[in-house]
Amino acid sequence: MKVHAVFNRDGGTFRTMDMKVFAETAKQIFEQHGHTFESEIVAGKDIVKALKKVAAEAGEHVLMAGGGDGTISAAADVAWKTKVPLAVLPAGTMNLFARALKIPLELNAALESLAGGTVQAVDISTADEESFVHQFSIGFQPQMIKFRNTLEYRSRWGKRLASLRAFAKAVGNPPQFAVRMVIDGKTIERTVSAISIANNAYGQGMLPVPDVVDRGELGIYIAGRLTPAALMKLAFTVLTGSWRNNPDVDEITAKVVELHFPHLRRGAKATIDGELIPLPKDVKIVIHAGELQVLVPSDVQTK
Repeated sequence: MKVHAVFNRDGGTFRTMDMKVFAETAKQIFEQHGHTFESEIVAGKDIVKALKKVAAEAGEHVLMAGGGDGTISAAADVAWKTKVPLAVLPAGTMNLFARALKIPLELNAALESLAGGTVQAVDISTADEESFVHQFSIGFQPQMIKFRNTLEYRSRWGKRLASLRAFAKAVGNPPQFAVRMVIDGKTIERTVSAISIANNAYGQGMLPVPDVVDRGELGIYIAGRLTPAALMKLAFTVLTGSWRNNPDVDEITAKVVELHFPHLRRGAKATIDGELIPLPKDVKIVIHAGELQVLVPSDVQTK
């Protein structure tokens, strides 16, 4: 197997590492498993260009991406569109897609696991033309991330602290918005505080991560009109893993979701895999079952 890696030197763990030493370690591990390996170390601003260049190379190969969730989401988009298998190396804060793929979070363990891994087909979803491997969110999460982006942080723990500060600010004024949802052909009209649509339904753990990544169904999570107290309660149930018992949250699975926002505010935002994007008045979310090839540990069965 030929593996060509792109490492985001500005992403999470990599910021404080000697990347040349790490790249050499990765090369040694993959060569010990009988593979060929080469890598590029690039700045965050150049990551998409580097990913596209590697994916376009001739011959069969695996595109490895190392970085945070934003890097991995960008790499998944490139890999999906070019039909090149993707290897995910978790070097961010949450590493949500890596967790879903059961990839170890310690970097050397992840390298060993991937070097002995196999390629399997998993799902990827789109919101209009934007792909995602984790979730598309409207309402509270974009509001919190907008607040967090006004704060400075330089480390993984700094980002977590900034997120807590942003949550504390956002919880005092939960958003409320009208939406018409067409879910697998069934129309629902509601006023809500948050909608999250996941690339496969979340599992039973504390983190919003699916247990299965190739079921071929979106997980749709709708939080009704929330007061500050209700939002605090929801946050507590999320942290304790008991959110499915929260009466303010509805969970639905579907293959296609269409959203219409009749009173969309100017400058409204959504998040897609944690990154802020403009929110259109109409958006269609579709899951593309089995269309993304990924390298996973050999002991992982995606179904």
